Amino acid sequence: MSKFAPMKIHVSFLLPVILSGILVTSCSESTENPHKSGDNPHAGSHHGEDAEVNKLSVDGVTYEKEVHLSNMHQFTFGGDNAEAYWSFDSQTLVFQTANPKGGIQCDQIFVMEVDADGTPSETPPSRVSNGLGRTTCAYFMPGDTTVVFASTHLGDEECPPVPERGAEGRYVWPIYPHYDIFETDLQGNVVNQLTDLPGYDAEATLSPQGDKMVFTSTRSGDLELYTCDLDGGNVFQVTNELGYDGGAFFSPDGEWLVWRSSRPKTPEAVSKYKELLANDLVEPTDMELFVGRVDGTEIRQVTDLGGANWAPYFHPDGEKILFSSNHHTGGFPFNIFMINIDGTGLKQVSFDSEFDSFPMFSPDGKRLAFSSNRNNGRTRNTNVFVADWND
Repeated sequence: MSKFAPMKIHVSFLLPVILSGILVTSCSESTENPHKSGDNPHAGSHHGEDAEVNKLSVDGVTYEKEVHLSNMHQFTFGGDNAEAYWSFDSQTLVFQTANPKGGIQCDQIFVMEVDADGTPSETPPSRVSNGLGRTTCAYFMPGDTTVVFASTHLGDEECPPVPERGAEGRYVWPIYPHYDIFETDLQGNVVNQLTDLPGYDAEATLSPQGDKMVFTSTRSGDLELYTCDLDGGNVFQVTNELGYDGGAFFSPDGEWLVWRSSRPKTPEAVSKYKELLANDLVEPTDMELFVGRVDGTEIRQVTDLGGANWAPYFHPDGEKILFSSNHHTGGFPFNIFMINIDGTGLKQVSFDSEFDSFPMFSPDGKRLAFSSNRNNGRTRNTNVFVADWND
């Protein structure tokens, strides 16, 4: 029996999940990745040297070199689907999706169940956001009957505009000032509004113990990390250095945070960062990973790889971090890597020729959910995949 009742909405892009049941198989501001597959003439294909080096296994979606991943299944089929995060009981995923062909003009929040064998449930995914404005970065609350996510709907019920690329065609993320964080039940009813200050409040995730939330906010005038209680009270500022600190997740013991950061160092970079932020924009092209205690002490940089290193998540042992990066290419592809928290032992985990990101372990440590451009039929589609994890 499903723990949630599907809302009556048009979700044609999700129907293949229900009908096929076939084995084919982190917080940014949008499901759209910085290097969309549609920008590459070879999107969705594996050609040239990649065709020889990164061979697919018999299931058609796992690469032979992906030794940490097995029993992989595709959960969505079309549109931009990303940031699929697990329920506390490891049985449900909450994710954001946009698919104009399916009637979803900008990111909305859905939930979908995962069967015990790691395959998609026959229960259709259901929307838990209200369909107004743009939403991002959803996470389950303890008990798995409500979720938190950011939404712009109080500022404007229409989809906010997507910014054009910046100077020299560089990709930019919008920092929508109308984002606030809400808690809703799985039928889409708002239970609580957790933030109500002017400016950007988003990217909320919870500790594994279910006692704290971390989020990113511009309430100080810069993009900093904050923690709070689950009712939005007892707010504490974790970071306090110029730059974009965001996409944070707790360690398994709840004592540490890992996040991505773009911290300008030169006068030119500082000036550019401030100018973009004044226009509610950031450039996510130069990012490194940081860790620190939840009280803001012992903050240190983990990676120094260059490029965009982002969407980090702790390995269940708390000693390693999975993340997405293009440091090895400078553009395409983005792949998932694993590194020790002291910055040693870098290892590549995924090998798609376009885009792999947003890795998240199930709370029981058995499975990894992530988003990828693999198996997308040479389209722009980014889909959610789930695989068993093999250490």
